[in-house]
Amino acid sequence: MKTALITGATSGIGKSTAIAFAKLHYKLILCGRRADRLDQLQQELGEHTQVHTLSFDVRDKQAVFDGIESLPSDFGTIDILINNAGNAHGLDPIQTGNLEDWDAMMDINVKGLLYVSKAIIPKMVNQKSGHIINIGSIAAKEVYPNGNVYCASKHAVDAVNKAMLIDLNQYGIKVGAVHPGLVETEFSNVRFKGDDDRADNVYKGFDPLTPDDIADIIAFVVTRPYHVNISDLIVLPTAQATSTMVNKSL
Repeated sequence: MKTALITGATSGIGKSTAIAFAKLHYKLILCGRRADRLDQLQQELGEHTQVHTLSFDVRDKQAVFDGIESLPSDFGTIDILINNAGNAHGLDPIQTGNLEDWDAMMDINVKGLLYVSKAIIPKMVNQKSGHIINIGSIAAKEVYPNGNVYCASKHAVDAVNKAMLIDLNQYGIKVGAVHPGLVETEFSNVRFKGDDDRADNVYKGFDPLTPDDIADIIAFVVTRPYHVNISDLIVLPTAQATSTMVNKSL
């Protein structure tokens, strides 16, 4: 039975991926900041598989390493890592950007991903096996107005994904990224800092992707035969052509 560790597992894509993996009977290590949600998810999914939870903020380097080091022996071999934790804060042009927003995006989207990966990759190297999926964004491939630092953080994820693929090739570790377009989650509520009306407008007039759509794709990627590695995948709703072009007449 494979063991998968998922960051940002308390909502959105991370939660849907946890549910999809439970149906595959993978053992789950679910990570997130909201312990109450982790407990609820553990209770729900514990009926289908073994679940262990770790409550930490990926920005906290020591908490990341301490949490992963604390894993019980029956969760000690991690076969799949889903680097999903990420956030967007604000939509300001660069000249008026908020420094706290910038720090949050770089710390969570880039440094947090690196901390978790650093804690787990040596185990995969010793095993000479493993599969890492980095959740990026269409913003990893394009820069759009007022996207500046968020786009930069996701471009960094794209580069780190490619670097992992090169550096870990010799150890038989599979590496790939999934880059979604518009997915209806809590993402926009965070980006617009609680302005629910503005957040809801992002998804009006067309059918956006759902977290379940992305989870289904992730499940497909990790269940390919060993010799098949999907290294870079962009997923858009049919109505979306680019970061800024969405057909709301469909």
